[in-house]
Amino acid sequence: MTDSSIPTARLGGTGPEVGVQGLGCMGMSFAYGPSDAKESRATLERALELGVTLYDTADAYGRGENEKFLSPFFKAHRDSVVIATKFALSIPPDEPTRRVIRNDPPYIRQAAEASLRRLDVDTIDLYYMHRRDVNVPIEETVGVMAELVREGKVRHLGLSEVTAGELRAAQAVHPIAAVQSEWSLFSRDIEANVVPAARELGVALVPYSPLGRGFLTGSFTDADKELTADDVRRRQPRFTGGNASANASLLDPVRAIAGAHGASLGQIALAWVQQQAAVHGLPVVPIPGTRKPGRVEENTAAARITLSQEELALLEPIAAKVAGDRYADMTFASAGRE
Repeated sequence: MTDSSIPTARLGGTGPEVGVQGLGCMGMSFAYGPSDAKESRATLERALELGVTLYDTADAYGRGENEKFLSPFFKAHRDSVVIATKFALSIPPDEPTRRVIRNDPPYIRQAAEASLRRLDVDTIDLYYMHRRDVNVPIEETVGVMAELVREGKVRHLGLSEVTAGELRAAQAVHPIAAVQSEWSLFSRDIEANVVPAARELGVALVPYSPLGRGFLTGSFTDADKELTADDVRRRQPRFTGGNASANASLLDPVRAIAGAHGASLGQIALAWVQQQAAVHGLPVVPIPGTRKPGRVEENTAAARITLSQEELALLEPIAAKVAGDRYADMTFASAGRE
């Protein structure tokens, strides 16, 4: 490991060892407005140079286009990267903005084969159930995922946005390497049940949106006024209208701590997430998304910032004051099922 590289952590008891910060790749093809392919490719390369080895995508990101975009990078560095992708969000052909959650066995097999083709690899390193279909027993879903492991098409299993009970039921069928859920200064509901269950079971946490979809960096304060029409954040309650104004004021302690460290707001927000590994006693590997090499450098530097107990105490009240839900439809998240 070079002086500028980040340390590593293991995902689950038998999962892969990865850099303690991964890279969320969704925005390179989908969700956050226009992107520059050349700059995104440079971002992937720079991340790897800095010790980032976990790269996160999903079949739903741009209807498979994100997996296709990442394929050349993965092939060029196959022995150095851990490929994480997901299934479960089926997109009706005539309703491109709608997501239908499917966990049924035939769909899982179909989705896995399609992802393998788009990624142009023989094996997916970490295969996640993206969202939970409550009409299909999770034991059945994980059972099929386990078959993919036995067949050599998948190496390790992950779950996204599950409850503690669902995690326990899944773990009884097959070892789960990682649980992916939103976890940030603005979103802490998983700490009540999911995090303790993951710690007990030896499962790693992979926080998505650790920067609050960019809001915690101060890069925008009102999605309706500042972001392009195709940006999904314009449809998320926290980032528009009165909620956005109220939430922007919550960044004052983050700003003060950033000033004391000579750091950016985003670095403090990420340092807080990284430090939850020590606070809760389990591996934590956040996957901040970016499309800029300079931002990867900034993000990975946050893994070397340690916040004092006094600073953690200043940040502690923020989440309870956040206005607005994470999604317009919170059935898309696990919190309502706990």
